[in-house]
Amino acid sequence: MAGNPEWLAEVKEAALEPELPIVDPHHHLWDHPGSRYQLDELMTDVAEGHNIRATVFVECKSMYRADGPDAMKPVGETEYVNGIAAQSASGQYGETRVAAGIVGFADLRLGAKVDAVLEAHMARAPERFRGIRHASAFDDSPDVRASHTLPPKGLLGLPEFREGFKRLAAYGLSFDAWLYHRQIPELTALARANPETPIIFDHFGGPIGIGPYEGKRAEIFAQWKKDVAELAACPNVVAKLGGINMAVNGFGWHKRAKPPTSDELVAATRDWYLHSIDVFGPERCMFESNFPVDKLSCSYGVLWNAFKKIAKDMSAGEKAALFHDTAARVYRLDI
Repeated sequence: MAGNPEWLAEVKEAALEPELPIVDPHHHLWDHPGSRYQLDELMTDVAEGHNIRATVFVECKSMYRADGPDAMKPVGETEYVNGIAAQSASGQYGETRVAAGIVGFADLRLGAKVDAVLEAHMARAPERFRGIRHASAFDDSPDVRASHTLPPKGLLGLPEFREGFKRLAAYGLSFDAWLYHRQIPELTALARANPETPIIFDHFGGPIGIGPYEGKRAEIFAQWKKDVAELAACPNVVAKLGGINMAVNGFGWHKRAKPPTSDELVAATRDWYLHSIDVFGPERCMFESNFPVDKLSCSYGVLWNAFKKIAKDMSAGEKAALFHDTAARVYRLDI
């Protein structure tokens, strides 16, 4: 899932508005067999010309501890990423401050017992740890893979999950939500029940375009618009705009002879972005790369050009919110 460099190199674009400050609020770092995406790889992507001032790392089951209680093993990921953030903060790798914010994993089904895990994360990265993502993406179809955390159906409504979720507010932590489009009403119910907890709505709520959903994009979009409008009525929810170029979304970019241009990305996905910006407002939206997962479909430079084309008719203030300010505020970045 780190992309094919030779294939991606077939489409190159100069960065539009190269001085526009950007916070990339969603990327991963890992070193899996056959798939490596660490500081060097990220900085190679950042070097494609956009002004990436800082980034936020989001959990991906990377570098968990090998030993100790299962509940505490995810703290190893925070330790690993905080080390990379320290490397970046030295300035030796450029001006971008990688992982200025860190979102980790804790199993919120632990209920009140999750406190020890939250405290351990915060102790390992006190200047950077900002929240938890406990992915809930699940679908009944065997053609649609569940999240890497292997959540049960209806995770967000489980009493034990709700008990653990309530602990986030006590520690001033936010919650990143990764789910599929049919689960958006479940997130809305969670947000309404916990107005004190900031929730970040990842990847448009994962509109599925494969398996039983293939060929039904218009039907899915119509219901998605209604569900997202209801979610946006919850003032504690903000939206990440990106992560819609994964294989599960069904656009099939990774199957093409050449990767898409920014114009092609815009033509295929613009409506999802514009509706989100319309119902949430720019001050509650932030563009995200979701790299290297979306790198399976397009290059970093092309993706950010697509975002800039989507926002081309917006005011300077609206652009500042979408590309930088919302992310910096929501993740409380010291940049």
